Amino acid sequence: MLQLIVENPDRLDKFLAAQFPDHSRSKIVKHIDEGHVLVNGIKEKASFKLKVGDKIDFEEIAETAPHDLTPHAMDIEIVYEDEDLLIVNKPRGLASHPAVSLKEPSLVNVLLARGGELSTIGGDFRPGIVHRLDKETTGLMVVAKNDQAHAALAAMIEKKEAHRRYYAVVAGEVERDMYTIDAPIGRNQANRQQMIVDPKGKRAVTHVKKVARLLQGTLVACKLDTGRTHQIRVHLKALGNPIMGDFLYAPREWREGTMQLHAAYLAITHPRTGEPIIAYVDPPEDFAGREFATREIIESFTQGE
Repeated sequence: MLQLIVENPDRLDKFLAAQFPDHSRSKIVKHIDEGHVLVNGIKEKASFKLKVGDKIDFEEIAETAPHDLTPHAMDIEIVYEDEDLLIVNKPRGLASHPAVSLKEPSLVNVLLARGGELSTIGGDFRPGIVHRLDKETTGLMVVAKNDQAHAALAAMIEKKEAHRRYYAVVAGEVERDMYTIDAPIGRNQANRQQMIVDPKGKRAVTHVKKVARLLQGTLVACKLDTGRTHQIRVHLKALGNPIMGDFLYAPREWREGTMQLHAAYLAITHPRTGEPIIAYVDPPEDFAGREFATREIIESFTQGE
């Protein structure tokens, strides 16, 4: 345990970030949240305002294992590709990028095996990754081949100029034909693997359209205005219609089988030419209600635009 004495007033996280520049501020905030930092013997929040003379006890942060960036050859469907970007159909079970806890290859490892340039803005272990899909979610992801394309694509997503639409099969009956969920999302402090609807969280907006009632559950289409972690999964659960096969959010009786969430449609403006790019892929074979999930339905879903 290290002990530090505060010489100038500052926020706790900013003070520690300056003291330990080898660690990211997000890692330091997590370290504080997990109770590894005491101010005058008391656990405080990352935003705590320090005073001159405060004593900080800081438990050293364990070294993070390096991310595995070993190229991994694998057949993957490329829906679109040119010198600036590519759009892939990510299969189920493939994480978007490496993580310390991940023991198998990710999409990044597959992209590295293909060769060619990838953007670097996302960091050393996320080359090319502009946005992500959860490991068990299937469908379309755009990948940047250079930093200029990456910056432009990320700005499109931030400004809601990139249109992403999904199909999901949810538990139970959906009463309304079309509705919008506007509910902020934040980290679940009781289970940090989960996100929850939280008044103190970040704004999140999901548009939902009922497509078909199935023998088990209901097929819906979803459009995102924002891109919060697990957004569709959290919003649909909050309304009492969790996604079937969702091991993290669905009640036990709805967890069996594969997660029924598919990124079917992606529309962007090419970052160099300004031309529109529209991509669509059908849900995989193990997707319930696949016969009702058509391109026509998802393209005609314009709520919120």
